[in-house]
This record gives sequence, C-alpha cells and structure tokens, in this order.
Amino acid sequence: MKKYIGLDVGGTSIKYGVVDETGKVSHKNSFKTIGTKDELITKILDVFFKLHQDFGPFDGIGVSMPGVVQEDGFLTTAGAVKPFYGINLQSILEEKTELPVKIENDANAAAVGVHNYLSLVLGTGVGGGIVINDQIYRGAHARSGEFGWMIVEDDDVDVEMGSLNFRGATVIGLIRRYNQFSSDTVDDARVIFERAKKGEVLAQNVFKSYYHSLAKGIINLEVSFDPEVVIIGGGISANETFMDELNKEITNIQKSHNSIVDLDLPKVVPAKLKNDAGMVGAVYQLVQSASKYG
Repeated sequence: MKKYIGLDVGGTSIKYGVVDETGKVSHKNSFKTIGTKDELITKILDVFFKLHQDFGPFDGIGVSMPGVVQEDGFLTTAGAVKPFYGINLQSILEEKTELPVKIENDANAAAVGVHNYLSLVLGTGVGGGIVINDQIYRGAHARSGEFGWMIVEDDDVDVEMGSLNFRGATVIGLIRRYNQFSSDTVDDARVIFERAKKGEVLAQNVFKSYYHSLAKGIINLEVSFDPEVVIIGGGISANETFMDELNKEITNIQKSHNSIVDLDLPKVVPAKLKNDAGMVGAVYQLVQSASKYG
C-alpha cells in the first residue's frame, strides 16, 4: 500500500502525519509555526527525514497551505505564515526530499467529496475552497476562495476589521475579540467555550457576535454559489455545540430576510475528517495530480 506524508501548515502550528492511500492518518504530531523561512523549512525537513527513517519509504508529500497558491507551488501569499510569502515551497521540498510534492490551498485541500460545494477552514484566518462539477475553481489569478477578505460588518476606522477574517476566524476573530475585553489572555477557543457554558457573560456575548458574523458570511456565499453543501474545517468544526449554534444563527438570519426566507439553503456541516482534512486533502490532490499527468 502506498504511503504519503501529509502536512497542514497553519498560522499557529504545522500538523503532520502519515497518510495511506485510503486516507487513514497515523503517527500525527505538530510543531509551532515559529521561525524564519529557513528555520521553518528545516523543521519540515527534519520531520520528513524522521518519518522516512521510522516509517518510510514514502510515495510523495502533500502540503496544505493558507493563502494564494499557484499551480506550480509558488506561494503568492501564505495567510498568517509570513515567512513563506513569495517562495516556491513545492520546488524547495522536491529538491530536498527527491519526492513528488503537491502544495494546495488549505480550503481547497479540505474540499474533497461532493460535486458542487464550498469549503471554509476556520483557523488563524478564514480560508475558502470552491468546487464546481468536481473541479476546484481557482479563478483567473489563483485567488478564488479568499473568503476571509469578504466584508461582513461595518467598521468606520479600518475596513479590514469588518472582514470575515477578523469576524469569523478562530484566532484573529473569536480569540482576539475575547482578549480585547477579558482581564486575562486566552489562546484556545475551547477555554472560551467552557466559560460561555458556565455562564460568563463576556464569553457568551463574544460567541453571539461571532456566530452572527460567520453566519452572514456563509449566507452570502450560499446565495452566490448555490452549492450542494458548505463544509466547515479547522479544529473548531469538531465541536458539536459550535456547529449547532452556527446553524441556528444561519436559520435566524434567513427567517428575517424576506427574499430568502423560503429558500432551501444548503446544509452546513463539519468536514468528515475534521482536523485531518487538510493533510488528507493535500495528499488526495497529489495523487490526483499524479494520475492526471501519468
């Protein structure tokens, strides 16, 4: 059975694991996304050589990345991973590992399995993927799916602060907004969840605002693309309460919008692979690319 290494590069951490051809993930681990370009690449290569020594050989490497990713693996942008802006990570890793490598936008990587759908990855920012008739739609400049740039709220001081990145992302949205008003600093959304469950008013209000902004963004996308389903990825998607409350807010907004009140809007569901979706999806794109070009 063929084996691959899957990497999911995020603004906070880089997750990795061994992915077989059935999509099963094993030997998972992660490290913080801290360092210069060369330091991060060295850490990735250290992971590769350790996995190769313990579990190799491998047939390729799939890498899920935030930002604008060109077909050849050049990173025009890389979301919150600033050291990777303007480099061809695919070429670098192929040269160092002597294996085929596929770099894919994180939400595109997570977008596997339905014929027409949208994928949102909620992490440091908000990534997006668009699949039309089984094909990832990349746009004229490989920038399609940058849903985080979409403006969902008014902000008189800074337009970007009203974007979905700053209103609907887990880190620069939910956690940042909570820390603005909290007497102590948190770095994990699960802490805010627990405080909200225990009745903390600040946590409850921050979540209420968070659900509202995210729901508005999703409805905008649903009425624009008319997908079969909207898939939510990122660690927060594994929380059933989060998904339930998000869908309730989508329904509430729909009921108050006369033009769409009677529409059968697409379901909003968590990615089946939840936090492994990026790794597995990147490997899937690698395998698809290899079969396409022989």
